Amino acid sequence: MKRALFLILLVLSLSSCDDIIEVVDISQNTISVLAPTNTSVLAEGDITFSWDVLQDATQYKLQIATPTFENASQILLDSTITATNFSKTLELGNYEWRVRAENSEYQTLYITQNFSVEE
Repeated sequence: MKRALFLILLVLSLSSCDDIIEVVDISQNTISVLAPTNTSVLAEGDITFSWDVLQDATQYKLQIATPTFENASQILLDSTITATNFSKTLELGNYEWRVRAENSEYQTLYITQNFSVEE
C-alpha cells in the first residue's frame, strides 16, 4: 500500500513539472516612451503619460515629481498600473516623470523624461 501511494505521488510530482511557468527576464529591456518626451512644453490641465507595451511585462511603475526626482519638492504620483497610459491634471511648473516595466520576478530600469507645463 505504501509503495502504491509512493508511485502515485511520484507520477503526480513528475507530471506537474510541465505546469511550471517560466517568468521571462525583462530586466535588460527598455521601455519606449511616447509622451510627454524630454523638454516638452505642455498646456495646463490633463497630461497623458504614455509608452509602448513591453512584451512579458504585467504592470508598470509610474512616478511623477516636481521639479526633478533628484531635487524633488513633491512626489505627485507613485503608482503601479497595468495600462500603458495614465492621465493626471497638473498645474504650471517643471516636472519629471519615469516609468519602468515589471513582472512577477523582474523589472526594467526607469526611463525618465522632463517637461514643463505653461500657459
